[in-house]
Amino acid sequence: MSEIEISSKRDFETTIGKGVSLVDFNAPWCAPCRDQDSVIKQLDKSYSGKAVVAKVNIDENREIALKLGIQSIPTIILFRNGREIQRFVGLQPVETLFAALDNALA
Repeated sequence: MSEIEISSKRDFETTIGKGVSLVDFNAPWCAPCRDQDSVIKQLDKSYSGKAVVAKVNIDENREIALKLGIQSIPTIILFRNGREIQRFVGLQPVETLFAALDNALA
């Protein structure tokens, strides 16, 4: 299973609409984003069937990034039923994101 690549506003709204979703906002040229990628892949594997793990390339989806006020990347946002419940800016350790997802699912 590979994390979902969100490529439109409609995809984004569908992805975050139900349940718990963790969305990684990034860009291919961003070195910390590339470093974060292995953690995102781990989360995707560990939470398969329990939560959605998705990625948004902010260069290709500026409208989504602007609407959410994303000013630096990587930014990782946790959503529950379409509402933002937690936001992380900058490179995050795997433990932090595992704890946040466990909390959101509890």
